[in-house]
Amino acid sequence: MRAPSPPWTGRAGLARLRPRSPRSLRRAARLALAAAVAPWLLLAFIAALTPLPPELRAAEDHAVSTVLYDRHGTVLRELRAGDGARARWLPLAEAGDRIQRALLAAEDRRFSLHPGVDPVAIARAVGQLAAERRVVSGASTITQQLARTLVPRPRTARGKLGEMALALRIEASLSKREILEQYLNRVAFGPGLRGVEAASRFYFDKPTADLSLAEAAALASMPRGPALYDPRRGTGPLERRRNRVLDRMLAAGLAGEAEVARARAEPIALAPRGSGLGAPHLVRAVLGGALDGGADPGAERPGAAPSRGRASAITLTIDRGLQREIEVLAQQTVRGLSDRDVGAAAVVVLENATGEILAYVGSHDIDDAAGLGHNDGVLALRQPGSALKPFVYELAMERLGFTAATVLPDVELSFPTPDGSYAPRNYDGRFHGPVRLRDALASSYNVPAVWTAAALGPERVLDRLRELGLRSLDGAPSRYGVAIALGDGEVRLLDLANAYATLARGGLYLPVRAVREWTDAPPAARVLDAVPAAPREGSAPAEPPAARASSTPRGARVLDAARARVVVDILADDKARLASFGEGSALDLPFPVAAKTGTSKGFRDNIAVGFTPDVTVAVWVGNFDGSPMGGISGITGAGPLFRDAMLAAARVRPPRPFDPPDPEQLAEIEVCSLSGMRPTAACPHRRRELLPRGDAAAIAPCDMHEAVRVDRRNGLRAGACPDAAVEERVFERYDAELTAWARAAGRPVAPDEASPLCGALPGRDGASGAAAPGAPVRVAYPPDGARFVLDPSVNSLQAIRLRADVPPGVRRARFVLDGRPIEVGPPFALDWPLVAGAHRLRVEADGASAGEEIAFSVE
Repeated sequence: MRAPSPPWTGRAGLARLRPRSPRSLRRAARLALAAAVAPWLLLAFIAALTPLPPELRAAEDHAVSTVLYDRHGTVLRELRAGDGARARWLPLAEAGDRIQRALLAAEDRRFSLHPGVDPVAIARAVGQLAAERRVVSGASTITQQLARTLVPRPRTARGKLGEMALALRIEASLSKREILEQYLNRVAFGPGLRGVEAASRFYFDKPTADLSLAEAAALASMPRGPALYDPRRGTGPLERRRNRVLDRMLAAGLAGEAEVARARAEPIALAPRGSGLGAPHLVRAVLGGALDGGADPGAERPGAAPSRGRASAITLTIDRGLQREIEVLAQQTVRGLSDRDVGAAAVVVLENATGEILAYVGSHDIDDAAGLGHNDGVLALRQPGSALKPFVYELAMERLGFTAATVLPDVELSFPTPDGSYAPRNYDGRFHGPVRLRDALASSYNVPAVWTAAALGPERVLDRLRELGLRSLDGAPSRYGVAIALGDGEVRLLDLANAYATLARGGLYLPVRAVREWTDAPPAARVLDAVPAAPREGSAPAEPPAARASSTPRGARVLDAARARVVVDILADDKARLASFGEGSALDLPFPVAAKTGTSKGFRDNIAVGFTPDVTVAVWVGNFDGSPMGGISGITGAGPLFRDAMLAAARVRPPRPFDPPDPEQLAEIEVCSLSGMRPTAACPHRRRELLPRGDAAAIAPCDMHEAVRVDRRNGLRAGACPDAAVEERVFERYDAELTAWARAAGRPVAPDEASPLCGALPGRDGASGAAAPGAPVRVAYPPDGARFVLDPSVNSLQAIRLRADVPPGVRRARFVLDGRPIEVGPPFALDWPLVAGAHRLRVEADGASAGEEIAFSVE
């Protein structure tokens, strides 16, 4: 049997072995070339029809997160961009070369050679797939990855074609450097991390330009699998991928052997994870514009930040170390006072020279749901209590000629109101008679403050408080009345702190500032608002740059400088407040501090606020739901936290003494301790007092002390007594408003009666004890037209004290109430139980003319 012929024998085989003609070869070549070029031409045609993504058309469309820093550049918090990712735009020129070299080695070594799609990489990938029957390497270029990030597509042939077309379109529109910058800033480098700068800050806490080669290679490894190579889940996979990238850098000549060896030996050391919740209440207030609540409508907002969508970086004025310390102190205070029904605390610290906020604690714990910790006590409207008194007294110094030595009445007084009458009481429940303004303010007596507010008029007091920035007091004067002196109105703790800072600046008002500078979103990245660095200790505030002159607030004088300095001297006088606060109170610090406390009605709010020459600290303690505390006052509630916060602030701004009074404006003179006037020989006690020079020159001699001749046998006035029976004694003399108090208090008041052992006094009617003919008597309380309302919730006796003013010499008088006489003697007062109905009252005394009858009602 003959073997079969080889396939190349025979006529057909011979025909196949014959060489083709040149014409057929050319035709075959053309077909092969068309087959190779046609897809690329089709791809180019599709690319020409593909629109450039809007993100690349709008140069300013860079969605970034907002990073907030403290005044020293420490990151406080990062607020994610609208898509929920951390993102910071980084210009390529600021990225450094390490990350660029690592990224090219990891993703696209021929980036500078291809037009957006790499045929060599595609051929290699196809060959590896055919040989290994699995995907060995990808063929996507950096430009394709950028296209996939901008326009996600399904992983199908059609989707891949669209991705390649868009890559060509991008390459035709942008330069290679622009493409690389877009890639570095838009591709995911980790879960929730968009862009290399955000990843660098998050993982290594440093700018991209400062990355080591090992760190750059690690970050360059992440776009291949952001979740797979997330180092927070373990650094093993990332380290192996990083080393492969380093080897590729060496092979491509993008790094030297020694450099790669050092990088391979470097461990992946991640930065510690921060809480990311620095100063949460302040951040919310800044981004929401809430800090402007006390400003004039339409006024410029120096230091206010833009909305979070416009800013890529905001540098706040706070000091992170001080902020954290006061946060802890507030938490400890609330825990320590929990048994006194205290549920919240807030603190704000201001730098006096600039008005910048150094610390801002809106609540002890923003996550305390039970204590309503999400509320902001720095901005909440609360009653300040006695904390407004310094401004009432300073205004009286300006408008009424008061001085620190002016004597004010601290006796039982009443003031008419639309709802009846208002009778203020002191915190200690006692009256102290004539008190100098210094003691009245330092010891926080209520009656003198209300009396002063009445003398000024509520309208003038409110105007001054609004000038100081307390613009939440926006009601009519009748709404507050004279009780405005006791904080009968609601203010923000921030505005109250700034009012005290104004006092510390000698009366110059500056708006509060929370932002030092902010930068808008790239590519402009302009610093749109900035202030100069804080002045050094003891220096004047620095002038702003000329370009900022129009928008930087200049100090507006609100308070008289000399009188403001006197008020500071009073608030810093530890001895003057001993009567109310005793020794070793929370206001006694190891350095000079001017301070004041306040407690609102019903113990709902405790306030403590004060300042050194450099910083002002304001503290609120209470409950956000308005429930009362357990009977604690400003000195026992807010006072300890104020002390601790002031000590903390002193470590940031070392304390120094207050500047001495300007001798051209102020003088220290000697005054009578009782009258506050120039002492005479009859004044037994004297003290030094600080007064404006013009006021000091106008101080008259004391008229509250008098030397009286008395019969030593009975202490009555000596008429024609023999000299051997007479001695001269010094007595106190009071106005009619204070006479009743002086008698009841047992003060050394001169006797009205003459000694029966001697002749009648010259110019007097003898020793009968009767009033001089025609001397008037009158009802001192209640005022005519007063209206009292019985409280049905009170089970105890409800009464008022009827008081009469009578002339000297009267020993007995009588109230005639609704026609019924009631006999009274010194101090001519009577507690009368309230009876519903309309009533009429007058006072009578033998030998004195009857006063006018008054009417009042009880409902």
